[in-house]
Amino acid sequence: MALDDDIAILASSPLFGLMNRDALRLISFAAERRSLAPDAALFARGDAADGGYVVLRGTIRLDPRAAGAPPIEAGPATLIGQIALFLPQERPTTARAAGSAEVMVIPRALMRRVLEVFPDAAAAIHDALADDLSALAGELSRSRAADPG
Repeated sequence: MALDDDIAILASSPLFGLMNRDALRLISFAAERRSLAPDAALFARGDAADGGYVVLRGTIRLDPRAAGAPPIEAGPATLIGQIALFLPQERPTTARAAGSAEVMVIPRALMRRVLEVFPDAAAAIHDALADDLSALAGELSRSRAADPG
C-alpha cells in the first residue's frame, strides 16, 4: 500500500483526522504494517496493550465484552485501542481477522513522538478526548438520576 493511501486511511479515522498531513505522514512512515490470515489473532484479552491499530484492509472481529453481546466488526480506517495510544493497559477483548486483513501498528512511543513534534495535533486530540470524557460523565450522571436505585 502506498504512503498516500495510508495517509488517506488515517485521515478518515476520527482521532487521526484531527492531525495535519505532515503528522499523518510521520505516522504512516514510522508505523509497522501487519498482515493477518483469516482467523489469525491480532491480540488476546489480557495482553499488555502498548499502542493501537488502524485497520488498513479487511475486517477485524472483536469479541464482545459482555456475555451474549454480538462481536464488533472493525473495517478500514477503524482505530482499535485508542486508549492504549496514550496509557498502558490490558486488552479488554480478543481481536481476530475475519478474513485476510492488514493493520497499521502504532506504538505508544510513536504516538508520543508525533504529539511532541506536532503540538497543534496534541492540543486538538486533548480537546476531543476532553469533550468525549465530558459527554460520558453527563451520560453517567443522567443514568444515575434515572435509576433511583
